[in-house]
Amino acid sequence: MAEFFGFLIFLMIAGGFGLIVAFFVFIRQINQYERGLLFTMGRFSAIRLPGWRIVIPILQRLHKVDIRTKAVDVPDQDAITKDNVSVRVNAVIYYKVASPDKAFLEVEDFYYATSQLAQTTMRNAVGEVSLDQLLANRDEVAKKIMTIVDEATDPWGIDVVSVELKHIELPEGLKRTMAKQAEAEREKRATIINSEGEVIAAGNLAQAAATMAKVPGALHLRTLNSINDIASDESNTVVFAVPLEVLRAVEGLIKK
Repeated sequence: MAEFFGFLIFLMIAGGFGLIVAFFVFIRQINQYERGLLFTMGRFSAIRLPGWRIVIPILQRLHKVDIRTKAVDVPDQDAITKDNVSVRVNAVIYYKVASPDKAFLEVEDFYYATSQLAQTTMRNAVGEVSLDQLLANRDEVAKKIMTIVDEATDPWGIDVVSVELKHIELPEGLKRTMAKQAEAEREKRATIINSEGEVIAAGNLAQAAATMAKVPGALHLRTLNSINDIASDESNTVVFAVPLEVLRAVEGLIKK
């Protein structure tokens, strides 16, 4: 009897161990940010959602695809603009997997393929615009690149979220030329503003002179006012100039 119970205990222990082994052999875990592609005897059969999923060894195989948004740093690309200026452009592209089955079945390595496509598209897009358009309308150029890459990657199950131009490097000689051009433009605006101020000042002086000429004694009052302003500082030496009107008045009295 004792041997019988011992045999049952042995079977229970062996059965429990077998269940544990079977659990680790048959169960696969799919994380929340992943989707599982189930292949049965080499053929795609289903997409498994996150959680613990049963996979039959030998007959079935599970491939996991990350569906989170990825950032691909597009390396510096040498490109020539429409007006024949050589530039180096660097960009970053954000995309995510919209259809895991297409991304795994339609292209061998969708990460590498998307990066290469973005590089080629960026060079072509830069070649279709001038340097001024590239510098002033970076968002429009980036949007154009995103549209082209998104349309090309649709059959792969890839959804392009955004494309941003990170850096545009210009030749050193062109940088110096642009700096000189900007400096000349600032000097031009400064000269125009200064000349406009002189024109306004001359007009005001002419108007003041005409007003003083019409009003008798206005010039004398202006002269006395100027002397009063100068005399407020004791360190100044005031040289008083007698107006011609006073000299003429004195001359008239002498003749009488």
